[in-house]
Amino acid sequence: MTAPLEEWHDLAVGLAAWATEVIANGRPDPATSETKVNAGDWVTSFDREVEQHVRAELRRLLPGHRVVGEEYGADADAGDAAVTWYLDPIDGTTNFVHGVPWVAFSLAACDERGAAVGVVADVYRGEIFSAVRGGGARLDGRPVRCAQDAAVTGGVLLTEWSRQDAWPGMYDYLSRISATCGSTRIMGSCALALATVGGGRAAGVVLPGHYNAWDVAAGVLIARESGALIYDREGPHDGVPLHGVLAAPPGSAEELWRTWVGEP
Repeated sequence: MTAPLEEWHDLAVGLAAWATEVIANGRPDPATSETKVNAGDWVTSFDREVEQHVRAELRRLLPGHRVVGEEYGADADAGDAAVTWYLDPIDGTTNFVHGVPWVAFSLAACDERGAAVGVVADVYRGEIFSAVRGGGARLDGRPVRCAQDAAVTGGVLLTEWSRQDAWPGMYDYLSRISATCGSTRIMGSCALALATVGGGRAAGVVLPGHYNAWDVAAGVLIARESGALIYDREGPHDGVPLHGVLAAPPGSAEELWRTWVGEP
């Protein structure tokens, strides 16, 4: 673990704490909020405020780093930056607009080796999950581990829609989970679903639908550093899968992966 990663981690945690306060105290109005890709793809003034502030701080404190955010895309003047920060100012904006308290802030720094620092803030619980590559996962600064005795049977399994649609094979997957007496939850935030596995609160998460790097980079690192295993559809994965990702403790990971891909 190198000193710069810890410095980036502390900066990211501070930005997450600031964002949590702004978002938690925000009251968006569905009548004045806007939509993007479709009528269920919301964006608010708080999404934009948080992203603008975080971008400005990263540029000020880490010149030469690149930022890619959900609302404003990639920095145009970053060139061949060695470090890219992936930012989702509010993951779960639909929940936020309608007052459902399952909303996250997500920020990850990635270098040539992949995800190096990740932070996911659970806004309404006031909790901050974080991780440094090789340094373990943390919850509000304290070490945290995935659920070592987790099992698909009787466990809580998380997934998400692909935007507002079912992902291919989703209903078959849900039926197979149900047959094991597992309980599926669809809560509305990819980042927070992954962090929840890292916090030891779920037996796994499967996200085969549409998402972007800013949705999952931080959460994947947190889950991995907590001891969880990461898979894509082909099997174990040592990076951040961008075309379907599974995170689960070692005790449930292979069974959950087989349930996802339909292998006996």
